[in-house]
Amino acid sequence: MTLRDATPTDLAAITAIYAHHVAHGSGTFEEGAPDAAEMARRMARVQADGCAWLVTENDGQLTGFGYYMQYRDRSAYRFTAEDSIYVRDDVRGQGVGKALVAALLDHAAHRGFRQMIAVIGDSENVGSIGLHLSLGFRQIGVMRAVGMKFGRWVDVVTMQRPLGEADRSLPE
Repeated sequence: MTLRDATPTDLAAITAIYAHHVAHGSGTFEEGAPDAAEMARRMARVQADGCAWLVTENDGQLTGFGYYMQYRDRSAYRFTAEDSIYVRDDVRGQGVGKALVAALLDHAAHRGFRQMIAVIGDSENVGSIGLHLSLGFRQIGVMRAVGMKFGRWVDVVTMQRPLGEADRSLPE
């Protein structure tokens, strides 16, 4: 498996992976899949902010993507990031997601972020919850029935992991 920065040539595969998750999963609360132009705008924003948008590939085929960005736009959140990962359905459980999250954690820590937040759609998403637990995240809350997708209420699980000095010191 190769892990690298995403480029515009990856957009068709990224869009297809995400569209599958929109159409079949509750990990994202989007109900209509964005087109490649919208995904390009999202990627450009993340990369322009100096954050990472990464992809994994195997034998030249994109197997997943992930990115992080500042948790919220307000300046008080400038040391807290949020990750997002999406893995091609036929390679789930093969370490793609774990490789992406581990690389995002490393990149964010080197950028000076002190906390990483994971906002996981669906409390039944045991794969994503377990993945984050395996990388040192802890569950900090569950918002019950805040989303409606596929005709059912969906929870949101919030997880958090300290990065670098975390809250042991003030940033310079």
